[in-house]
Amino acid sequence: MRRWDRLRNQLPMLAVLLVSGTGLAAVAIHHWRKGLYVIGAGVALGAVLRLLLPTRRVGLLAVRGRTRDVIALGTLGLAIVVLAALVPAVRTLPPP
Repeated sequence: MRRWDRLRNQLPMLAVLLVSGTGLAAVAIHHWRKGLYVIGAGVALGAVLRLLLPTRRVGLLAVRGRTRDVIALGTLGLAIVVLAALVPAVRTLPPP
């Protein structure tokens, strides 16, 4: 297998990391809810890529069998988004 082929097989994982990293950056600059939505979307993107691409093209997204990977990534992505939506926003009171 040529070097470019090995690198190309890791592009789906790179896409997931870029989207999730963008969400992490948003969390770091105090936009935690939007950042968690983006992180959840990144993980869900991993589930979609794992479902649609052949096993030899998903690189590090293939950990177990396809069904288990899709269920695990989809559930985790959905859980992150739902929990971010359920946490109430903290309202700070003005100083007295």
